[in-house]
Amino acid sequence: MRFFLLVFLSSFILGSVTAQRDTPDQVPTNKGSLIIQPLVHASLVLTWDNQTVYVDPTGGAKNYTGLKQPDCILITDIHGDHFDPKTISAVRTEKTVIVVPKAVADKMPDSLKSKVVIMNNGDKGTQSGIGITAIPMYNLPESATAMHTKGRGNGYVLNIGGKNVYLSGDTQGIPEMRALKHIDIAFVCMNLPYTMNVDEAADAVLAFKPKTVYPYHYRGQGGLSDVGAFKAKVEAGDKGIKVVQKNWYPS
Repeated sequence: MRFFLLVFLSSFILGSVTAQRDTPDQVPTNKGSLIIQPLVHASLVLTWDNQTVYVDPTGGAKNYTGLKQPDCILITDIHGDHFDPKTISAVRTEKTVIVVPKAVADKMPDSLKSKVVIMNNGDKGTQSGIGITAIPMYNLPESATAMHTKGRGNGYVLNIGGKNVYLSGDTQGIPEMRALKHIDIAFVCMNLPYTMNVDEAADAVLAFKPKTVYPYHYRGQGGLSDVGAFKAKVEAGDKGIKVVQKNWYPS
């Protein structure tokens, strides 16, 4: 059953990403603007200081038309809505570095393995002038049969021009998320039964208090999560947190 649900999720999402992308946002940093380009589901592009980072690129090269090719690719997990080797091969250059957890590296095609940098939970590094810290992501309660087991995938905290950007990956409101400090921008998932519901996501965000939060990765088995309700819950709990709603599922 779990395998069926994951196959359904990947095919449902990756088959629906041909429409026009949402507009990018610009965030000032200590070295020019960080440009945030939402794409679909868990996929986004970050551009700063002439460096471009693709996060969980999926859906084929057509989704990246008109965007600068990546200096760095970040992959969070092994599932098809995050790890798409065909898209990686289509969008990368010979100089692209691919940052992945070991579980993803183990599944990487031989043609891409020489470009891989493995980071596991707790590891820190720098790529393209951007500081990268790998953060746990997993389901609660912890279980060997969970869709996302602790230690397999990575969330990431990026330091980009003095701004700390958190990418949750597939997770619930785990202690490691709730303990985060000084996050300027957070991308937080919410889709049952794969990650967490809107209430849990809002509660976690209110615990670690990012300055700005983007709900993303919010299509699940039952359709789209109510990100409007998420926004209302966060803003009711802390008016100092800005919730930015973008269209991650254009039709």
